Amino acid sequence: MRTTSKIASVALGSAVLLPFLGAGVAQAADGNTMATLRPVALNGVKGSGTAMVTVSGTRIDVTMAANGLLPDNPHAAHIHFGADARHECPVAADDAKNDGTINTTDGGPAYGPIVVSLTKTGDTSPKSGLAVDRFDTAPGGKINYERGSINVSSDVAQAITEGKAVVVVHGVDHNDNGKYDGETKSDLDPSLPTEATDPAICGVLNAAPAGGMDTGAGGTGSGTNESMLLLGGGLLVAAAGTGAFTARKARNRA
Repeated sequence: MRTTSKIASVALGSAVLLPFLGAGVAQAADGNTMATLRPVALNGVKGSGTAMVTVSGTRIDVTMAANGLLPDNPHAAHIHFGADARHECPVAADDAKNDGTINTTDGGPAYGPIVVSLTKTGDTSPKSGLAVDRFDTAPGGKINYERGSINVSSDVAQAITEGKAVVVVHGVDHNDNGKYDGETKSDLDPSLPTEATDPAICGVLNAAPAGGMDTGAGGTGSGTNESMLLLGGGLLVAAAGTGAFTARKARNRA
C-alpha cells in the first residue's frame, strides 16, 4: 500500500493528472452517455471498444467492453476532464516530443486530467490513477468492466452529460514483444516503462443514441456485443501483467 501511495504521489505531481476543481457551482444533469473507443494516434494499437456511463445526479454507473489490447497485462483506465482541455482524443500533432508516439503528457491538452479512476475495487479518485493491482488485466486482450455508484463532483457529472469527458485506456506494446518494457520510461513514474502508461484507446462520452445503451456499438463487432452481455456476471480476474508492472504489483501488496 505504501508503494501504491508513492505511485499516486508521482502521478499527482504531473499537471496532466491534477483533478479539475471548478470554482463555481454546477448543476449536474442526469443522462446516458456512450463513447466509441478507438486507437490513439501514433501508438500502434489495433484495439477498440465501447464505454457507457449513466449519470444520476453526482453518481455514475460505468460499463466498458474492449478488445485488441495487450493481453494479460494491467490497463489503467480513466475518465478525463479539464476545463481548458479540448475535450477530445489526442491527434498526431500532439506529439510534443517529436518521437512518433503519444504519451500521457502529450495527451493532456486533448483530454485533460484524470477525474475518475476506473478501478475494479476501492478508491476511484485520481489518487488511484496508477493503482495497477486494481485495474483490469485484459485476459486475452479483452476488457469487460462494470462498476456502479461511483461518486463524482457536480462539475464532473455535468462535464460527462455535456460531452466534455473522455474515456482513456492506457497500456501499449510499441515493440510488439507481448509485455511492458523498453528503455523509454513513463513520464508519470520513471520506474515504469512508457508502454505501461501510454494511452492505447480513447473516446469522448456523448449522449447515447436511442438503443445505443444496448448495442455495444463502437466498431468492435459482435464480439463486443457478446462481451457486454457478460458484464453483469462474475468475471474471471486474470493474474496481472509482466515486467515492471508485475514487480510493482507484488510490492503494492507487501
